Amino acid sequence: MLQTDLSKFDTDGYVAGPKLKVLIWFFFNYLILDSYFPWPYKMKSALLRLFGARVGTGLVIKNKVRIKNPWRLTIGDNCWVGESVWIDNLEDVVIGSNVTLSQGAMLLTGNHDYKVSSFPYKLGKINLEDGVWIGAQSVVCPGIVCGSHSILTVHSVATKNLEAWGIYAGNPATYIRKREITK
Repeated sequence: MLQTDLSKFDTDGYVAGPKLKVLIWFFFNYLILDSYFPWPYKMKSALLRLFGARVGTGLVIKNKVRIKNPWRLTIGDNCWVGESVWIDNLEDVVIGSNVTLSQGAMLLTGNHDYKVSSFPYKLGKINLEDGVWIGAQSVVCPGIVCGSHSILTVHSVATKNLEAWGIYAGNPATYIRKREITK
């Protein structure tokens, strides 16, 4: 059995931001976004902007949402962020307009390199193009682009890019069929 010295764990030089800013954000994220209290959506949008997020108009952001680093977040117009969504953005996350993140969805921009004993971060940006729908309790992994109007269905895991107008399901997610909008 291979033994690993976890005392060598290292973030490979990663810094989220100035320590005071990160600490203050942690407090506000917990108090306002990651709360059961139904704070007004406009207040949540303003708070995200205050901490450096670029947020369009018409954002609906429900309760119990966690956003790690708002200064690495861009959200377009008319988006829906459902209950218990987790945006773990160690890297940039760009969310286009008319995007839905259903309940419990996770956007994960970081992982660890398990092949290296110090377990350094492996980071990748996430880009959700216009009209994307990420289903409830689905996961988008680091470095993924979800093409325009693609769908990742409930409990699915996107480990590869999703083609525009495609519907994907499973773990790992595979192409099911073309998305068609009738009206």
